Amino acid sequence: MATSLRRAREGAGLSQEQVAYRAGLTRYTYQKYEKGESRPGRPANPTLRTVLAISQVLGMSLDDLIPDAIPDLRSR
Repeated sequence: MATSLRRAREGAGLSQEQVAYRAGLTRYTYQKYEKGESRPGRPANPTLRTVLAISQVLGMSLDDLIPDAIPDLRSR
């Protein structure tokens, strides 16, 4: 998701701040999603609402935002 977010954002000519604002997020939160992590060493785990909002802002399908290798997000 991270790499595709950055490419899509740059392709749309938007800043991180613009995407965050339009998706109802803070810039810091959006930056973490674009980096692909929520905390160092932990994969990003956005809510469905957040994924939908980002996809709408960037004009992407949900399939484009879901990583090919889905990390194991189950609690241990």
